[in-house]
Amino acid sequence: MTTSKLNVIILAAGQGTRMKSSLPKVLHPLGGTPLLGHVIKAANTLTPAKLIVVYGHGGQQVQETINNDSISWVEQAEQLGTGHAVNQAMPEVDEDSIVLVLYGDVPLINSSTLSDLVYQAGDDSLGLLTVHLDDPTGYGRIARDAHGKVQYIVEQKDANSEELEISESNTGILAVNGSKLKSWLSQLKNNNAQGEYYLTDIIAMAVRDNVEVKATHPESEEEVLGVNSRSQLAHLERHYQRLQAEDLMAQGVTIIDPSRIDIRGEVTVGKDITLDINVILEGKVSIADNVSIGANCVIKDSIIEEGVELKPMCVIEQARIGKEAIVGPYSRLRPGADLAGGNHIGNFVEIKNSNIGQGSKVNHLTYIGDTDMGSGVNIGAGTITANYDGANKHRTTIEDNASTGSNSVLVAPIKVGKGATIGAGTVLRKEAPEGELTLSVVKQKTIEGWKRPVKKKT
Repeated sequence: MTTSKLNVIILAAGQGTRMKSSLPKVLHPLGGTPLLGHVIKAANTLTPAKLIVVYGHGGQQVQETINNDSISWVEQAEQLGTGHAVNQAMPEVDEDSIVLVLYGDVPLINSSTLSDLVYQAGDDSLGLLTVHLDDPTGYGRIARDAHGKVQYIVEQKDANSEELEISESNTGILAVNGSKLKSWLSQLKNNNAQGEYYLTDIIAMAVRDNVEVKATHPESEEEVLGVNSRSQLAHLERHYQRLQAEDLMAQGVTIIDPSRIDIRGEVTVGKDITLDINVILEGKVSIADNVSIGANCVIKDSIIEEGVELKPMCVIEQARIGKEAIVGPYSRLRPGADLAGGNHIGNFVEIKNSNIGQGSKVNHLTYIGDTDMGSGVNIGAGTITANYDGANKHRTTIEDNASTGSNSVLVAPIKVGKGATIGAGTVLRKEAPEGELTLSVVKQKTIEGWKRPVKKKT
């Protein structure tokens, strides 16, 4: 057990050639967050004194994407193995610390697993995370003596036939005294099949120096699986999403099919919520009690209040939907859309940067942008607020209980007074007075002898 301060080293220098991508491997997203971001989050739950990331391929892009001032960045210019990578970070490490070594492409490690591992490390002990695999191909094997004590780790390419039969495998994750780690790293050799400096060789050195190797294990294999290909990333994505779904269901959410939901951020939920298939929740999303969300909805950085019914095929971004509103199907709420509650927002309606008052209805084929709308308003099908003059955006004000006829155009900046009615097909360029009917007067005309064009034969 340790009471020393903690330094965390995250190895994130690999190119990830099997990903077949110009994007550094550790920046590929899982659940909407870069792989490295997941590892940093897990490490930070332990409140380390120092967090050191060893970068290599795409280093500047990695730093800019993560953008964390609390991280010490160290470059590994040459890829000479895990031991070499850790050694690059040692000038930043406190010798009186416990050093926890993590990997930027192993995203689903649990903070509780790491806490247990660090607890095992001390002046005379080393914490090693191992896992029993049905198929350990590609992994280093854990060799133990007759008493079950860990003796050394052998990489697959260097293992003999007997060692290859071992199922207990090395995850690469360990916790160790900083001064001892520095000493052992200086003794590493690269006389192995890959010509690299293996961090795993310090295990045999610890045994030689009478430092006990204490193995701990993760709750699941997926915790310690790394990402080296698109296929492996997809496998971990589905596992991650299942974990998110299980968490929501434990909080009282009904998920029609847990295998068909994607959560890419932080979700706060109430009780008696129903999520239909293919719902995507991104960023920070808050969903209150008794909300129903239909199939194929995408919700990003938004607040959904109590009793809302969100019908299928809606896209909601940086918006608030007030209590008991009904939205959709096929509605789009863009950033700044704020529904007071009791609203009906229907088919092919787009609302942007607008306040929609209590009980107001926008049911069909409508664009409402940069608008302040009162309560009890009814917007007819095909109405648009023409908020852009080619250079600047302007606001529209629609007061309580106003009504617009179908295919009305409200040319901002403009005001529709309380209780005003706008006739169908009106292009409104001046204020519509309170309580009155305003409409564009267009004389109907028939053009005699006009012939409809016909398609030319080719």
